[in-house]
Amino acid sequence: MEESTPIPFLARAAAAAPAAARQAPPPITSFDRRELAQILRIYGQMVAAGEWRDYAIDCLSDRAVFSVFRRTSETPLYRIVKEPRFARRQGAFAVMTGTGHMLKRGRELAGVLKVLERKALKVLDGAD
Repeated sequence: MEESTPIPFLARAAAAAPAAARQAPPPITSFDRRELAQILRIYGQMVAAGEWRDYAIDCLSDRAVFSVFRRTSETPLYRIVKEPRFARRQGAFAVMTGTGHMLKRGRELAGVLKVLERKALKVLDGAD
């Protein structure tokens, strides 16, 4: 019988690198379950009123954004933004218009969302 030679296994460069050289994936900022429930409650009211029809959620490394659209093909009407880096200064939460104007910023999401609740009440009152 012939003598067989083992095939050497070469580890991939990423696997061969020491653990300290490997970087962890960047952290992602997102809305937690309680925050998302508060946002979706207002979203549901505005959908029922016929004002909003679509939304998008973006989870980025430095902020999370809930964008609200009247139509899918348009720019967002409002953006609800969570930026943890502003948590100690002005507050982590903000409601912005589609053009970038800040409507309200604060530490508590419920307080910031009251800006949109007032708009929802005006829409519902105007339907009578």
